[in-house]
Amino acid sequence: MSIKRFLSPVMTGALALAMVLPAHARDFRLGLITPPSHQWTQAAEAFANEVKEQSGGEHSIAIFPAQQLGNEAQMVQQLQTGALDMAFLTIAEISNRVPDFGALYAPYLVDNIDQAAALLRSDTAIELLDQLPAEAGLVGVGYGMAGMRQVMSRTAAKGPQDLAGKKLRITPFEPLRDFYIATGAAPTPLPLPAVYDALANGQIDAIDMDFDSILIFKFYERADNLLISNHMMFPMVGVVSGRVWKDLSKEDRQLFQTSMRKHLDGVIDHFQQQERQQEQQLRALDITIEEAGKDDFATAISDWEKIWSNKAKSLPSLRQAAAEIKAN
Repeated sequence: MSIKRFLSPVMTGALALAMVLPAHARDFRLGLITPPSHQWTQAAEAFANEVKEQSGGEHSIAIFPAQQLGNEAQMVQQLQTGALDMAFLTIAEISNRVPDFGALYAPYLVDNIDQAAALLRSDTAIELLDQLPAEAGLVGVGYGMAGMRQVMSRTAAKGPQDLAGKKLRITPFEPLRDFYIATGAAPTPLPLPAVYDALANGQIDAIDMDFDSILIFKFYERADNLLISNHMMFPMVGVVSGRVWKDLSKEDRQLFQTSMRKHLDGVIDHFQQQERQQEQQLRALDITIEEAGKDDFATAISDWEKIWSNKAKSLPSLRQAAAEIKAN
């Protein structure tokens, strides 16, 4: 048999297979730091399912929760090289690379979860995403969030004066670190899965956390003092690798934007709806609860502003947008 006659059936079969398969079929990957049970991960799964359905099975998105692909800094590096396609990232990691996003963590920028939701949906906040392609190599699709930040401690805390000298677990990013340094605490970065044991063995004295995670991970079993302060919101952003984005068709870009924004918006709705309910769940537990507000943290806020008013140029416009939300 000649080489030509041998190759002919092989080439014919390959051509037939190519005609059956979609021309731009892709298997994408999306990374997160949250566990499978967390609302962010559930939203990512719903997004993946919708993309598969809307694309007629042409695209699939594999979800990698719980830092399976590394921590957020490592995932950002993978996104920048195109090794990772998408991620749901805390604004914490984004602010480490694009300081202007640190303004979203201004202490008492908003007073409650409803104001936080409205601010993240505002034109002022959305315009911040325009910085990501040039400054971080990422395409920002939209915002999600977790609940407002509170303090849970092993010993009683009525305000910042009781945090002085305490080892307090934070998510590792500068705006939150600077805030707690201003209170006199010793901010201690730790990954979320390590927090429960760190409280149990005294490695840390307190944590910066939202109601949702306090309940999910049962941190109240190891730290039975809750300071309800609502001192910061905690935004999240859905991103696509810039290298991946440039190779997507117009139709695929529209599909990913529309679907991801829908499910990110659902995350915001979720935390808005459950915040008051979860506060009541915590108040029903056998724990000590204190409350503190903006006036209690006045010195820490002032010290934070001295640092971040120069680093985050968007701070005045975000404060103005927040003021308008509070007035309505």
